[in-house]
Amino acid sequence: MTSQHPYDLNDVLSSKRGAFRIPEGVIYLDGNSLGVLPAHVPARLSEVINEEWGTSLIRAWNTHSWIDLPVRTGARIGRLIGAPAGTVVACDSTSVNVFKVLSAALSLRPGRKVILSDTGNFPTDLYVASGLKQLLDKGLELKVVAPEEVKAAITEEVAVLMLTEVDYRTGRLHDMKDLTRAAHEAGALAIWDLAHSAGAIPVDLAGAGADFAVGCGYKYLNGGPGAPAFLYVAQEHQDKVASPLTGWMGHEAPFAFDLDYRPVSGIGRMTVGTPAVLSLSGLHAALDVFEDVDMADIRKQSISLSELFIAEVEARCPQLVLASPRDPQARGSQVSFRFEEGYAVMQALIAAGVIGDFRAPDVMRFGFTPLYLSHQDVVDAVGILARILETESWNRPEYRTRAKVT
Repeated sequence: MTSQHPYDLNDVLSSKRGAFRIPEGVIYLDGNSLGVLPAHVPARLSEVINEEWGTSLIRAWNTHSWIDLPVRTGARIGRLIGAPAGTVVACDSTSVNVFKVLSAALSLRPGRKVILSDTGNFPTDLYVASGLKQLLDKGLELKVVAPEEVKAAITEEVAVLMLTEVDYRTGRLHDMKDLTRAAHEAGALAIWDLAHSAGAIPVDLAGAGADFAVGCGYKYLNGGPGAPAFLYVAQEHQDKVASPLTGWMGHEAPFAFDLDYRPVSGIGRMTVGTPAVLSLSGLHAALDVFEDVDMADIRKQSISLSELFIAEVEARCPQLVLASPRDPQARGSQVSFRFEEGYAVMQALIAAGVIGDFRAPDVMRFGFTPLYLSHQDVVDAVGILARILETESWNRPEYRTRAKVT
C-alpha cells in the first residue's frame, strides 16, 4: 500500500491485520471462498503435531482434550452466530451436516411432504435434499422457487424451509427472522445455511427462532481448506431427534462398545465418527481472532468497504453490471458484478495480485473481510481492475482456459 485512504484512519479493526499472513503484493477479496491464514495457526498446528500427537500419542485424547474438540470449537462458533451454549458442534462437512439436520427436521414433521428452498440456495444443499428424498422414498417433494417467492410459498404442506442466508453468487441476504416466523406460523421448521454468514455478518439464531443451521469453517472463519463445518440444533429439538448417521461418537457411551445404539443427550448426538483432530485444532485456533471482536463492528466496516467498491467500480469500470442488491442492508459481505468475459477478467486480475473468484455463467465475486482488508486496498484493487478492462489485457489464451476450480 503506497497511501492510506481517509476512511482507514478511524478503522477500529485495523489492529487485526497483523493477525493474518497475507502474501506481499496481494489484495485478497476472496475470503468468502477461502479465508486467509491467521498468523498464529501454523505454530499451533506444529504444537498439536509435534507435542500432542508426537509426545502424548494416544494419551492426548484425554490429556489434551482432543475428544472434546467438536463441542469446544462449536461453542466458539456459537458466540458468533447467536447460539446458546450447548447448541453448536463442529464436525464433518457442510453437505453431511445438511443431510443430518434435514433428516432430523423431517422426522419432526412426519405428516408433511414438502421441502421448500429457493434458486439462490447453494447447489450442494439441493443435491443433498434430492438424495435424501429418494432415499426415504416417502413421497417427499423438493420445491424450489425464486428467492422473492419464498414467503408466499410457505404453506401448510411445507415440512421444512431450507435456505442459505446469503446467496453465494450475488450476496443477497434473506431476512432470517421474518422467514423463520412465517415458517413457524405455517407449522414448518426452518434450516439455515450460514456458509456465507458466520464470521461475516451478525447472526442471531436464537433471536430468529431458527430450528437448525449449518455452515462451513473455511470461509470467513479462516479455518483452512476443508476445515470442519458446524451444525446447530435448537435446544427444544435436541432430545427429540437423532442423527441419521448413527456413529459411535453420537452414542451415549462410545467406549462401552455396546452393540445397540443409544444417542447421547444434547448436541453431541449429532456427531458421527472420530473427530478430525488436526483440522479441528486449526479451526479452533483460527477462531482466536474473533475473541475481542464485535460482529457489529465487522458489519459496519464491511458495508463501508463494499459501498466504496461499488462506487469505484461503477465510476471506473462501466463494462461491469452490478449483480448484488444495491441496498447494503440487503446483502452479505460480498459484491458481485456481471461481465460476459468475467472468467478471463478474473484470471487476469488474479495474475495482477487481486484475488477474487468467478461463478458461472458470468459472475465475478468479491468478498470483503474487514479483519484484513482496508479501504485503500479497495481503491487499489479497482484501479488494477480498471486498467485490465481498459487495455483488454484479459483477452489472452491463458486467461480463457478454464481450471478445475473457478
